[in-house]
Amino acid sequence: MTVKNAFYAQSGGVTAVINASAAGVIEAARQHPDKIGKVYAGRNGIIGALTEDLIDTSEESAEDIAALRHTPSGAFGSCRYKLKSLEANRTQYERLIEVFKAHDIGYFFYNGGGDSADTCLKVSQLAETMGYPIQAIHVPKTVDNDLPITDCSPGFGSVAKYVATSIREAGFDVDSMSATSTKVFILEVMGRHAGWITAACGLAAEGEGQPPHILLFPEIDFDQPAFLARVKECVEQYGYCVIGVSEGIKNADGTFLSESGLTDAFGHAQLGGVAPTIAKLVKDELGYKYHWAVADYLQRAARHIASKVDVEQAYALGQAAVRIALEGKNAIMPAIRRLEDQPYRWDIIEAPLKDVANVEKFMPREFITEDGFHITEACRRYLSPLIQGEDVPPFKNGMPDYVRLKKISVGRKLDSFHV
Repeated sequence: MTVKNAFYAQSGGVTAVINASAAGVIEAARQHPDKIGKVYAGRNGIIGALTEDLIDTSEESAEDIAALRHTPSGAFGSCRYKLKSLEANRTQYERLIEVFKAHDIGYFFYNGGGDSADTCLKVSQLAETMGYPIQAIHVPKTVDNDLPITDCSPGFGSVAKYVATSIREAGFDVDSMSATSTKVFILEVMGRHAGWITAACGLAAEGEGQPPHILLFPEIDFDQPAFLARVKECVEQYGYCVIGVSEGIKNADGTFLSESGLTDAFGHAQLGGVAPTIAKLVKDELGYKYHWAVADYLQRAARHIASKVDVEQAYALGQAAVRIALEGKNAIMPAIRRLEDQPYRWDIIEAPLKDVANVEKFMPREFITEDGFHITEACRRYLSPLIQGEDVPPFKNGMPDYVRLKKISVGRKLDSFHV
């Protein structure tokens, strides 16, 4: 078998465990020097491939690569950049082939979510459409948990653990002050179209009256009168009301409550913060004193409270990607298959990228209570295993001790290219 180099890149919003997948890919590749030469990482994702801005991971020590397993964010830099179709921008694909040829790259590992799966699928088609052999394997990642086929998406379990913990702790705070101060607390979490992270907030409530009392999902049209009535009922019954809300909740006409009118690099509507919108509604209509918070980057960067299950799955999927590539397969995403809820058992299967790209997995209606304001026991059975276990990073001087790689550049061999 001819030895070929590999290209690895991170895409989209980063997570607490995407670097664990990177460690899985790089460490697995290093175990096969007779088949994989060097692993080059794209600086800032696929943009690194287009601009020939490559990082030589062979310059990183085994200890530093291993330390990626407990380091958050994207160690090599990520991006939001979606390749257009071959017909729409042939120049980009020709450039990719030039870079791959120049650096003898035969394996392409793209670590990201749904849009990244689409990019990976397009790259996998280069062999057929443009005569260059490249094996493209998608390594799943997204805190939104909206990738199809896989039982869960790496990154989600750790976000779920973070938001459930945060809303439980905030709930204790509000409860203690509710007699004379705040009556309503709102935590806004990520989730544009799928309410998985919002649902995870519900894990904090294990008994009647425990917060969060209300969850607002993108899958359920926002019903203002019903919502306000429920807030009033909770305050009167429990003395306070804690709410978890997805950034992507919509009105009955399909418009986002918090749409800003802007779009991001993928063409998605830019959302402007739904928590203050909900807070203002509560104040104007019910007169309750409130506080709100936006979990934002904190939820996806919180490696200190990562789920052990999430870390293990992220690493295993990175390793599986290399195995699948070495078996000569193409356009595949390794995916988690749930075998049992309790105890949680899982294995890895292979999902064709044509069945993954541009497909979103939403919350099943049976995971949401009939009134639309909380999670069901079925949802709790699904979510609970994903937040299990602690994988605390090493600490130094009272702070998490994360690795920063050297990120030594590979010498350029081609003319510059602008994206």
